[in-house]
Parts: sequence; C-alpha cells; structure tokens
Amino acid sequence: MTPGVATAALWAAWVLSWGLAAVWTRRTQARAAFGEILLYSIPTALGAWLLLFAVNASVAAGGGPLATRFASQLWRLPEWAGWAATAIAAAGFAFTWWARVTLGDLWSGAVSRKENHVIVERGPYALVRHPIYTGLIGAAFAAAVEVGSAQALVGAALISFGFWLKARLEERFLMSELGEASYADYRRRTPMLAPFWRMGR
Repeated sequence: MTPGVATAALWAAWVLSWGLAAVWTRRTQARAAFGEILLYSIPTALGAWLLLFAVNASVAAGGGPLATRFASQLWRLPEWAGWAATAIAAAGFAFTWWARVTLGDLWSGAVSRKENHVIVERGPYALVRHPIYTGLIGAAFAAAVEVGSAQALVGAALISFGFWLKARLEERFLMSELGEASYADYRRRTPMLAPFWRMGR
C-alpha cells in the first residue's frame, strides 16, 4: 500500500463513519437562512471535489506523477514524507472524532440551534472553537501536500475558506439565538480555528 492509497482510504472511512453518525443528533429548533448556508457550502463543496478528484487521480497513477490532463503536479514527495502526510491526515480525522464525541447529540451538519442548546467548552473545544473544521482543514492540506498538485492545493484552500465562512456564520447565529453574553467570554478566551493563535477570532 502506498501513502496515497492509505490517505484515500482514510477519507473514505471518515466520510462513511461521519454519515452513519449523522443520526446521533437532537431535534433542530432553528436553522440559518438557506442563502447563508449556500454561501459557505459552495466553496466547501467545490474545494472537496477538486481535492478528491486530485487524490483519486494520484491513486490511479499509482502514487507517481499525475498525468497532466488530470492536474499539474508541482512536486513529488519521497515515500517517508508521504507517510508523514498520511499521519497528519489521520491526526486531523481523529481530532474531528474527538470533537464529535465531545459534542454528542448537539452536533449538526448545518448551522442550527438544537433543543436545549448549550456552548460546549471542554475537550478539543478548549483548544479551538471549531475543532471539527480544524481537523478537516488539516487533513485536507495534508492530502494536498501529499498529492503535490495545484488542483489539490486550490481545493484545500477552498475548503478552508468555506469552513471559515461557516464558522463565522455559526458564531453570529448562536450569539443571536443564545444571547451574545453566552458566547462572548468563550470567544475571547479560545481561538477560532488555529490552536494558540488568538488572531483566529
């Protein structure tokens, strides 16, 4: 097995397991407007398509240089570096699952307020306010660096931008629904996406 195949398998396993866990959620009481949801969904979906297409092309090429008709490869990592990127992607997925288990049935795929909603500040939520997005951004860039194509890097950047937009919307929405005071102190103390980086507000 090559690092590229392992990374692709990690993505497939994460998507499958995350989809199965989607039933573990409370009843939704309020949801962000469709137009606002669309605003972050478009770059995220486009980025995911570009990244996964590049990963699949790399796997199809046997982990070697991509055919130019698929994507322009900027570099090719040695095998040890490829495995390091795979390990970073695995750590990113583990971080998302730590956050998912900590969040429990308050999780939602869309920006929404659940029944008896509270702000979770423990576990990975003590490090960043949006650890699921942090983990996925890390996994996306690890895969993009491993593939080494412009297409994959643009995909990872679009995913990051989409999650940043979603995080900002989610915070505005929750402050509106739960009251600004309930979120303001947590927001001051905890970075948005990058641990220990206070500018992540």
